[in-house]
Amino acid sequence: MNGLQLQTLLPWLVALPLLAAVATVLLQRLWLCRWLSVALSAAQLALALTVLLLLPEQSDSAARRYALGGWGAPLGIDLYIDGFAALLLATTAAVGFLLSIYSGAYFNEADKAARFWPLWWLLMVALNGIFLAADAFNIYVTLEILGLSAVALVALQGSLPALQAALRYLLVGLLGSLCYLLGVALLYRAYGTLDLAQLALQAQAEPLSWAALGLITVGLLLKTALLPLHFWLPPAHSSAPAPVSAALSGLVVKASFYLLARFWLETLDTAATAGGLQMLGALGAAAVLLGSLQAIRARRLKLLVAYSTVAQLGYLFLLFPLAAPLAAGPGIAGAALDAVAYFIIAHACAKAAMFLAAGNIQRAAGHDDIERLQGIARRLPLSLLAFGVAGASLIGLPPSGGFIAKWLLLDTAIDSGQWWWAAVAIGGGLLAAVYVFRVLNLAFAGSSSTADALRMRRLRLPKTLSVSAFALALMTVLLGFNALWVLDLLDIGAPLSYLAGETP
Repeated sequence: MNGLQLQTLLPWLVALPLLAAVATVLLQRLWLCRWLSVALSAAQLALALTVLLLLPEQSDSAARRYALGGWGAPLGIDLYIDGFAALLLATTAAVGFLLSIYSGAYFNEADKAARFWPLWWLLMVALNGIFLAADAFNIYVTLEILGLSAVALVALQGSLPALQAALRYLLVGLLGSLCYLLGVALLYRAYGTLDLAQLALQAQAEPLSWAALGLITVGLLLKTALLPLHFWLPPAHSSAPAPVSAALSGLVVKASFYLLARFWLETLDTAATAGGLQMLGALGAAAVLLGSLQAIRARRLKLLVAYSTVAQLGYLFLLFPLAAPLAAGPGIAGAALDAVAYFIIAHACAKAAMFLAAGNIQRAAGHDDIERLQGIARRLPLSLLAFGVAGASLIGLPPSGGFIAKWLLLDTAIDSGQWWWAAVAIGGGLLAAVYVFRVLNLAFAGSSSTADALRMRRLRLPKTLSVSAFALALMTVLLGFNALWVLDLLDIGAPLSYLAGETP
């Protein structure tokens, strides 16, 4: 297939979920919205996989760029794809497909389902748009769509804690967007363009670039919830409906990290300083350790999984210090990108599976109090198995995708001479084992309380809910056997050219 065919598929990655959002608003029947959404999720997955398969044939960057309406940069809106973006698009489509199946069974009330599906598809529009956008302003537009749809989905639960968490999430998101927009305005004032490729060629190490990078970084760190800016994430993710929590932790927070990596290591790499890169790594290390400790102390299962997200996000920020020493050569820095990209994919599947399993437990037992989960594995064996398999990936046990990601991360840290980041990764894995096995020990040992046992006998959990959670957990295992194929795809288009040692 030729490059033109790949180009023509790119706008459909945004148009398809947008059409789905409109269709679910117009349709009134619950069953029709449900089946249409599952069918369109399958179509989105097929489209993303087709792009992934076509991408290796495109060696020319022009064949991976699409100008909407025939207008190119700097006036038009361009879409651009490389290996990094393609893998994240495919991950979003795959996880989104299973979450759509789960949501069809989870939202069995007509009023909630009628609000959920349009917001869900707007979330997909924004995620795909962020991964494909080739200019800074359209990234801002998609960030706004992402934030507003995510806030509305958190509030969907309707409880007071969910509404409070949604309001906090909204205010933080608006502040982050304002910081980002101010940074974009400074870039336009300095260079007269917002196209990322043109900015990469023109940007200089000067005060205006440093100010713009600082504002963009603060805005995106707020949205990523890196410690100490993580205060909004645990209540928002733990109070939302289960499929929403899974999407927020598995997919949404990765979008803002993806943008941070693009700006620091590609678009504005000339303005990036070694001290700034090390600082981001230090904050990531603190998140790994302190987030894990908070997860160990959590009393609610969904809150435990939410704090685990804070900890796991910290691993991603080790990319920045590992990419800092250019003297170490592009090979080591490129290996850091491989490790972190693989970690993103593995974590998306594992964290989505854990939140779905936690949601199943909460729905069946009527609560998610960890101390009252004794013996619940007898009632929900598949959900607990999904939780355990996903937890093994977070710990880094073979043969999971989490093991491959941490192995690559440890190898890169040692090869670069920065052994302390390897110590952080090992320590984080041990702490993850504590909170994962704490839950499993209670779930598989002892017996349920009389009240909980009677409730679970009366309530039959739809098999779709347990199977969907287990399917996501199984994906983390399959990732452990396909590392070379994924890493080969990641190299297409020299993503983050700073790491590849090439010019953009």
